[in-house]
Amino acid sequence: MAQHLAGVRVALTGPRKSKEMSLLVEKMGGIPLVRPAQGTVFLDDRNIRDGLVSWISDPPDWAIFTTGMGLDALFDMAEDMDVAGQLRNVLAESCIAARGYKTVNALKKLKLTPLVRDDDGSTDGLIREFGSHDLAGKKVMLQLHGETAPKLVRWLEEQGAVVRQVLPYRHVPPEEAELEQLLNEIIQHKLEAVAFTSGPQVRFLTEYATSQGKLQQMLTAFKEGVVPASVGKVTANAMREEGIEALVVPEEEKMGALIVELGRYFAANPVGVREE
Repeated sequence: MAQHLAGVRVALTGPRKSKEMSLLVEKMGGIPLVRPAQGTVFLDDRNIRDGLVSWISDPPDWAIFTTGMGLDALFDMAEDMDVAGQLRNVLAESCIAARGYKTVNALKKLKLTPLVRDDDGSTDGLIREFGSHDLAGKKVMLQLHGETAPKLVRWLEEQGAVVRQVLPYRHVPPEEAELEQLLNEIIQHKLEAVAFTSGPQVRFLTEYATSQGKLQQMLTAFKEGVVPASVGKVTANAMREEGIEALVVPEEEKMGALIVELGRYFAANPVGVREE
């Protein structure tokens, strides 16, 4: 494998697949630094059970799914509660909207097709594609992942929708010491790139930087030497919302593709040479 990351120090902020990503960075000549900016992601059984009861007993006009993993978790719990058939029947009678190709694929396995889907993997794209659909007075069930989506909820409510939310997973913040280490390494340019794999990682880091009065220093470092990279468009949008413009975003939204794309970036922009 080409050594496109020779000598490049890459901070890996996701707890998932950090070993595999580290090995790939090493194979490309880089130096992986595991710096979790997100704690454990755990299944919130109570939220799912309550959400399913609400979903089936009071079916919505629209069902909006934002992650394939969250959809799978809903149906796993529905199977456990012996209501999977009822849930699928309710969905078959509802209008369905989906964000992301993984979500669409998960729906396809259930023989369900979204009426509305995003055009770019983002929440903004999903909102755009709702187009002329009238949501006034409509009951909407919104499946999220591990955090709320205030922008989407606000937009739906502005259209007159009555929104209920179900969050199958919860994100837990990392240890403060881990955020402190990563923040200092960014500000002090002790690494060349930071690879983000979810929106919560970005938010936990920027919230910590703000609490320490170092947000501007961090944003400056990302503009002047430290390469911010994103696993996909959704995470890139979360970065943009926090003032960080991702310089590396792979077409294929996978962690391995992210590292390969980082290699291409540094092959074209050796350490010490940055794109304007």
